[in-house]
Amino acid sequence: MDASLEKIADPTLAEMGRNLKEAMKMLEESQRRVEDENGKKLMSEDIPGPLQGSGQDMVSILQLVQNLMHGDEDEEPQSTRIQNVGEQGHMALLGHSLGAFISTLDKEKLRKLTTRILSDTTLWLCRIFRYENGCAYFHEEEREGLAKICRLAIYSRYEDFVVNVLYNKKPVVYLSTAARPGLGQYLCNQLGLPFPCLCCVPCNTVFGSQLPLLLVANAGTAAVGHTDKIGRLKELCEQYGIWLHVEGVNLATLALGYVSSSVLATTKCDSMTLTPGPWLGLPAVPAVTLYKHDDPALTLVAGLTSNKPADKLRALPLWLSLQYLGLDGIVERIKHACQLSQRLQESLKKVNHIKIVVEDELSSPVVVFRFFQELPDSVNSVLKAVPAPNMAPSAVNRERHSCDVLNRWLGEQLKQLVPASGLTVMDLEVEGTCIRFSPLMTAAVLGTRGEDDCVHQAVARLLSGTVLCHNSFSPFIYSL
Repeated sequence: MDASLEKIADPTLAEMGRNLKEAMKMLEESQRRVEDENGKKLMSEDIPGPLQGSGQDMVSILQLVQNLMHGDEDEEPQSTRIQNVGEQGHMALLGHSLGAFISTLDKEKLRKLTTRILSDTTLWLCRIFRYENGCAYFHEEEREGLAKICRLAIYSRYEDFVVNVLYNKKPVVYLSTAARPGLGQYLCNQLGLPFPCLCCVPCNTVFGSQLPLLLVANAGTAAVGHTDKIGRLKELCEQYGIWLHVEGVNLATLALGYVSSSVLATTKCDSMTLTPGPWLGLPAVPAVTLYKHDDPALTLVAGLTSNKPADKLRALPLWLSLQYLGLDGIVERIKHACQLSQRLQESLKKVNHIKIVVEDELSSPVVVFRFFQELPDSVNSVLKAVPAPNMAPSAVNRERHSCDVLNRWLGEQLKQLVPASGLTVMDLEVEGTCIRFSPLMTAAVLGTRGEDDCVHQAVARLLSGTVLCHNSFSPFIYSL
């Protein structure tokens, strides 16, 4: 990298690149050194105090940063471990430093450069994810793009926001029950709408005193990766003049050569939110909302476009990272994550007592599974011998609870045995406690490789003795 930096004519840019390289090298070496130590105590320099009269050099400040990052690592070694950001991550981090430098240019140069960065990034993303002739809004908070889209939909449907929205015909925003927790409340708070403006589908508000405004569909729900019937929803939205917005992890598969019909239908929606940061392993890059609208005045009022150079510079880290990865690198990372999911799903089908929660979502890069076992014959014989009719449901509840406890234990053990897998434990209303593998959100960051895909082997090994003990003690438990 040093040899490449020597080719840069601008000394400020070259110095910025060297500083970033040295800073990342120091922090990464500190991480490796801390991992080799048995314990680490807080240093006296880490204790907050008054600002020193004399300034400090960059090395001293970085030393303080690394001490603060690793000071309590003896207490929580797993949660405080730094992820390896890689070279593509360094490009994203460089974008933030470069943005500060670019902001010092004169107005005309700044305007031309920021316009080029914004237009390039928008064009690349629209072509990669098959959303032709779209516009892009870059935002730090993942839900912010949807809030701006809701505002645009309101301005497009109402001439007088205060009179019509608050007093006459209230808008209705349709959400799925599988939407992210707190999404509806966030939208109401951002838009100043009362909570009755939210509606969980299915419902009927077309002929009421409300105006159907926007529908949020899922292409990969947060829990199990389910994709709605986007094509049918688009037909209904066109029929009733409703704005269709799509979000979800499965949108990443639009970059691949083969895309399922349900996900491909999202290219006809009015807007979609993408999260390229976790998909590609890029730290501190913004989320992106792609949308189509013909009125630039309304998009400006809604906050989707801006004349401020600082707002346009949000795309800079992504602009640098996409060029570094190239189209082939982007597709390869997404394809790799999907292959990890498919491989694990096929392997888990061969493991006894493991149930794949959503087996019909063959194209989803999310795998959700759990330990599942029918009541053993010995337990069934005990239940049949009990005359009280209320004993069987109680026994079933105990079996459900014991399975949930075992699944939680299984998930925690798997996370320790295969940390690069990025497994998470979650609770579903119907299925109970489950384990989720979503490599599109974790593989690029954790560096999950094909040889790390040994989760099914760890599952079989952990369950081999546990199931035997479970079956041995179950008759005694259910006879109590």
